[in-house]
Amino acid sequence: MARGIEYKTREQMRVMARAGVIVERALAAARAAAAPGVTTRDVDAAAREVIESAGATSNFLGYHGFPAVSCVSVNEEIVHGIPGDRVLREGDVVSVDCGAIVEGWHGDSAVTFGIGELSDRDKRLVDATRRSMWAGIAALATAQRLDDVSAAIEDVADAAGLYPLEGYVGHGIGTAMHQAPDVMNYRTRGRHPRVKAGMCLAIEPMLVLGTGDSRVLEDDWTIVSADGSRGAHWEHSIAVHDDGIWVLTASDGGREVLTGLGVTPVAP
Repeated sequence: MARGIEYKTREQMRVMARAGVIVERALAAARAAAAPGVTTRDVDAAAREVIESAGATSNFLGYHGFPAVSCVSVNEEIVHGIPGDRVLREGDVVSVDCGAIVEGWHGDSAVTFGIGELSDRDKRLVDATRRSMWAGIAALATAQRLDDVSAAIEDVADAAGLYPLEGYVGHGIGTAMHQAPDVMNYRTRGRHPRVKAGMCLAIEPMLVLGTGDSRVLEDDWTIVSADGSRGAHWEHSIAVHDDGIWVLTASDGGREVLTGLGVTPVAP
C-alpha cells in the first residue's frame, strides 16, 4: 500500500479475473434481456441470476443501501439508475453497470447499447464512448502517469463533440469496489499517480451529448443530465503487472480490441 493505493499480487489479480468474467456474463445476460416492453427491473433480474448461479456476491446490492445488483440507466439517466418499473422502448439508450465479488476480490464493468434501432446521433454517442474507454485502456499499457489515460479518453470525446460527466470518475478496485486512485476522464492539473505494477483500475468514461452538468433525482441515486440530453457509460476493470496489462472483466483480456490498437494483453 502506498498513498492509499492497494497493490495486488498476480495471484490476487487472477481471482479478480474470475470475478470479472462473471460480471461479463451478467452484463451479457442483462443486454440479452433488454427489449421493447421489458422493465429495467427485468434487466436487473437477468444479471442477478448469473451472479447468484455462479456463487458470487453482488457488490452493488446493499452498497450504501442500493437495492439492486446493477444500475440500469436509460437515455437522460447517465449513471446509477435504480432498476424498477420503467419500460424500455424502441430507440432507448441503455447503460448497465454491475459487479461481483469472488473470495473478497471485486470486478466492475458497464456497457451501453440501444433498444432496437438507434438514431445516427445516438449510435455515434455509444460508439465514441466505447472507443474512449478502449483508448484509455490502450494508453494504460505504456502510461507513465494516470493523466496519460485521462488524456486519451478526453481526446476521443473531444473529437466526437461529447462532454464528460463532471465529477464522476474511474477508480482503483480490489478488496473494495471503489479505491484510490481516481481515474479522470479528462486532463486535470496537478501531480498524478505513477502507473505501477500491482495497480488494478476501473476505467469508465461517462460521456454526454449536451453539457457535462448533471443533477441527482429524488431517489438520491440516479444521475441525469442537467439539460435532458442522452449519455453513455462504458467500463472495464484492468490489471497492470510486470509483463503488461489484462482486462479483468473480459474473458479474452481485451485481446480482440487491444491488438487493433497496438497492444497485446498479457494474463497475470
